[in-house]
Amino acid sequence: MSTRRQFVQSSAAFGLLAAVAPALRAQGFEQVKIVNGFPAGGTADATARRVGERMGGTAYTKNAAVVENKPGAGGRIACEVVKASRPDGTTLLLTPYSMMSIYPHIYTKLSYDPVKDFAPVSIAAIMTHALSVGPMVPASVKTVRDYLAWAKANPDKANYGSPAAGSTPHFLGALLGLNTGTDLKHVPYRGSAPAVADMIGGTLASCSTPTGDALANHRAGKVRILATSGAQRTPFTPDVATYAEQGFGDLTTEEWFGFYAPAGTPANVIASAHQAIGQALKEKSVVDSLALMGLVAQGSTPQEMAKSQHDEMTRWGPLVKKIGFTADS
Repeated sequence: MSTRRQFVQSSAAFGLLAAVAPALRAQGFEQVKIVNGFPAGGTADATARRVGERMGGTAYTKNAAVVENKPGAGGRIACEVVKASRPDGTTLLLTPYSMMSIYPHIYTKLSYDPVKDFAPVSIAAIMTHALSVGPMVPASVKTVRDYLAWAKANPDKANYGSPAAGSTPHFLGALLGLNTGTDLKHVPYRGSAPAVADMIGGTLASCSTPTGDALANHRAGKVRILATSGAQRTPFTPDVATYAEQGFGDLTTEEWFGFYAPAGTPANVIASAHQAIGQALKEKSVVDSLALMGLVAQGSTPQEMAKSQHDEMTRWGPLVKKIGFTADS
């Protein structure tokens, strides 16, 4: 079942939010902050800013949210910042699920507990991941199998960048290499933007990143997206076949960006933040701007988000074990 279909919001949840909204209206904060763990210019930053801009004037906050980028440690620094923040509702975390569902399997001493230290608020956007190649790879390489053949013939150049070690894009590349007997060397970056820049510059052969992070350069002809990871082709790259279509169905996955509050944040404040995010995600300007980054605006209830986090943690456990990657490896 596709990720998107898992997040159909219930009318009962909206009814509850509608009922509590009047009581919260007078309690709106003057200013709230959204912390994300990746540099400006990427999909995480875009999601935080587009949604944050439309939060102003709601029961949750009077003004648009301020976005604070805390790149580094593969997104963990942002998680640590929000974990240590006051649980009063003025600070939110925007993160891919990798930091919450995959990192527990690779860090034996993770500095936060994804379940105990955070309160889910809402999923914000759904994304696929893409394998793209730059000018280092010959123009004759048009499919994943073409790329694997080239990589085997050029082992000294067969590398791929990802936005972080231990992220979903990292592991998709690792599984591709492992399952096909191809030695694809992983090069971790602090976000997708610098990885894509190196690929365009010819110092990196390929990238495994959120599709949106390669989309503009794919359309401009600077890079070529060879595959996307969704169950179906994305509406942003209808000309690009999925991994599954090319015979790599085990790489089918979709990831989400989600908003969290520090654990202990009052339930009524969580409900207010959830409502503000939901309203923002329905606005055409937000939907359209996220689409430019290859993202599908998609909300959820906190309960749906928590269940998805748990399900993905369960799913990725054996895959991480198969790959054999740990923070010490």
